[in-house]
Amino acid sequence: MERDVTRADLKIEDLNPTFLFTWKGTRMNSGDKYHCHDFPEIAFVLSGAGRYHIEGKVYEVTEGDLLIINPGVHHQAIDSPEGEQPTTEFFVGFTDIQLDGFPTNFLPVSDGGHIIHTTGELRQKLFKICSSMEAENAVYRQGKYFMLKAYLMQMILLVVREQCEPMIQPRGYSFESANRKYVVEQMLSFFEDHYAEKISLDQIAENMYLSPFYISRIFKSETGDTPIRHLINIRLEKAKEILENGDGGSIQEVAASVGYDDAYHFSKLFKKRYGISPSQAKKKA
Repeated sequence: MERDVTRADLKIEDLNPTFLFTWKGTRMNSGDKYHCHDFPEIAFVLSGAGRYHIEGKVYEVTEGDLLIINPGVHHQAIDSPEGEQPTTEFFVGFTDIQLDGFPTNFLPVSDGGHIIHTTGELRQKLFKICSSMEAENAVYRQGKYFMLKAYLMQMILLVVREQCEPMIQPRGYSFESANRKYVVEQMLSFFEDHYAEKISLDQIAENMYLSPFYISRIFKSETGDTPIRHLINIRLEKAKEILENGDGGSIQEVAASVGYDDAYHFSKLFKKRYGISPSQAKKKA
């Protein structure tokens, strides 16, 4: 199957491949006969240069090239040009992948071809993964299969990411660290600067790449209050200042200025906190 894949096409909803095998070798001459198989295979060229016969076409490959051989794709490594360094390759076979919008066990290439020419950081990451897989495959330790599967998943994800536009970061406040005190400090600063906006714990948690439960728990452990209760207190204090200064307009406008669309709900919270209604506070001013 050949399909031209746009850079926005690839999506991974779930990834749980079955690892089949890995093999590293240096080819001095043509490989196995022209063949295909019923599982996908990735081949990474570690060094040298060579040629591949794939679906009736001959492709030149060199160090850093990544070959994606999908099920049913006929292929064969053929003799390298005379005088060139033999090709050293690292193969990984696997099955049970399903990318959204593609057939089972199909790993697409953006131009509809079979080769990705890697450079820079991607190439270095692939070299490192291949080296780690080779080392793991050479020993017999507990959990060996799962370590190899984990490296395989990294390799598949790198292939997919290489062909996708970077995901757009959610709008909002950007947090740089998961350190407990730092997270709480950033949340306090965020509440102080954005109390007039619509804020949800889920939004904050998403921007911090943490769970709502976790940030709520550490916030309370550091401040003695929940994030939402702290936000309410800030809003009510700001509203009280506005009312006492006598320059906030109507109660509806004061409520909106501190993040509340519902003036009735705002008034109930205000009276519970200060013992008087916003209207009474305004009259006193």
